[in-house]
Amino acid sequence: MNILITGGTGLIGSAFIESATDCQFTVLTRSTAGAKSTLPSSVTCIESLSALPHLNEFDAVINLAGEPIVDKRWSEEQKNIICQSRWEITQQLVDLFAKSATPPSVFLSGSAIGVYGNRGDESLTEKSSVSERDFPTRLCIRWESIARQAEPYTRVVLLRTGIVLAKQGGALAKMLLPFKLCLGGPIGSGQQYMAWIHYRDHIAAMHFLLKDKGISGPVNLVAPNAEKNKEFTQTLAKSLRRIAIFPMPRFVLHALLGESSSLLLDSQKVVPQTLLNRGFSFEFNKLKSALIDLLN
Repeated sequence: MNILITGGTGLIGSAFIESATDCQFTVLTRSTAGAKSTLPSSVTCIESLSALPHLNEFDAVINLAGEPIVDKRWSEEQKNIICQSRWEITQQLVDLFAKSATPPSVFLSGSAIGVYGNRGDESLTEKSSVSERDFPTRLCIRWESIARQAEPYTRVVLLRTGIVLAKQGGALAKMLLPFKLCLGGPIGSGQQYMAWIHYRDHIAAMHFLLKDKGISGPVNLVAPNAEKNKEFTQTLAKSLRRIAIFPMPRFVLHALLGESSSLLLDSQKVVPQTLLNRGFSFEFNKLKSALIDLLN
């Protein structure tokens, strides 16, 4: 399979490329030199989609590009950077699908469970309603809407990704040091749900979605069992043989992070109903087994 991938040097993109030894990849990257130093030598790197007149030679497109959403405070300027880094590339890909005489058969395009907003204890499946409530919902709804413009030309799958657990990067890597120092603890009330997924299950699900022609539209990429923040922090601490007794009050987190603190305080009890209905088998259903695998 010949695949065009944006965001191929990120945590998920690079892990997917490494896992797909039978595929050929073209990666869109801001630095071809940097990408070539980390990706397999067989990967072709391009710095602009304008280098492609169409997508005829590709079997699939995977769109994972985007400015990190948690690295900086959400000033209006930073919000615009976050949005445009997702919306513009997605629109460029849609335009290339329209220009293709034989377009790729599938388009996996990134999104996030932030599309649901803060929903408390409500179980959220792909059929749950979404509406613009705040910045993350506005970002994701528009992102998905642009990607769906490719539906006349290809099968579009929207990857509503939860918290990806991996030792080599992402949220877990940032949490390890304070928890190892016994400085971790519940955030806010600790009652908000965190929908997570082991990165290997995320990669396996992407392979599954590429092959299953019966799946289109939004797909929740999360493990079947979301955990409340309090249970998540306790399980992480026990996996590290540490204690987690230092809570992070809501007002302190908001003072530190501003509006972006919602990413840690909002509750999203997301269920991967589409994957379960189609027979996808998770390697890691429970948080404890996922953390044991990653940390030991």
